[in-house]
Amino acid sequence: MRTIVNSLRLIAVIAIVAAVLAQWLVSSKSPDYLFWNFFGYFTIQSNIVIAVALALTLVAAARRKRGDVLVSGLRGAATVYIATTGVVYNTLLVGAAVENTVPWSNDLLHKWIPLYAVLDWLLFSDRARLLLRHVWWFLVYPAVWLAVVLIRGATDGWVPYPFLNPEQGYGVVSLYCLGVAVFIGLMGILVVGMSRLRIVKV
Repeated sequence: MRTIVNSLRLIAVIAIVAAVLAQWLVSSKSPDYLFWNFFGYFTIQSNIVIAVALALTLVAAARRKRGDVLVSGLRGAATVYIATTGVVYNTLLVGAAVENTVPWSNDLLHKWIPLYAVLDWLLFSDRARLLLRHVWWFLVYPAVWLAVVLIRGATDGWVPYPFLNPEQGYGVVSLYCLGVAVFIGLMGILVVGMSRLRIVKV
């Protein structure tokens, strides 16, 4: 079972790298392309974070350090972020028109990787038990990302997603931000609870 789980995680890491690279190769040819804009999307960042977390989990498994608290904490946080990507995209952004999108990459990064990451965290036992206080740490990165996006939206007009566009009014933007923040907090609590489950022993 351990070999199967590690193989699945390795495939997920390779798939994420391939999907991000494929989209970057297309997006970089656009006359409006900017490096910081492409990597400013929460989708790209959260997929990179989960890829790093899964890769470190593989390294920990190879070194016989399964259940390491730091690695588990990072993987738990990454699971929250990628789940947020999946839910926000499939509820708020699925119908949004985006130029130069690579269809298979888009589906992988927004649907299949989020689904896999949540199932990986839920099912497999090789993770430390997290505490509720870890949820506060989960909120740090999204808060910093959001602050940077809102500052950029107010200064140079760039926002990665339509629901963060200040032109619709900061009251509306604030409601969206509050909704996403509540979801991340609840998802963090759920991820902490899942860390106590031992469904499939690895």
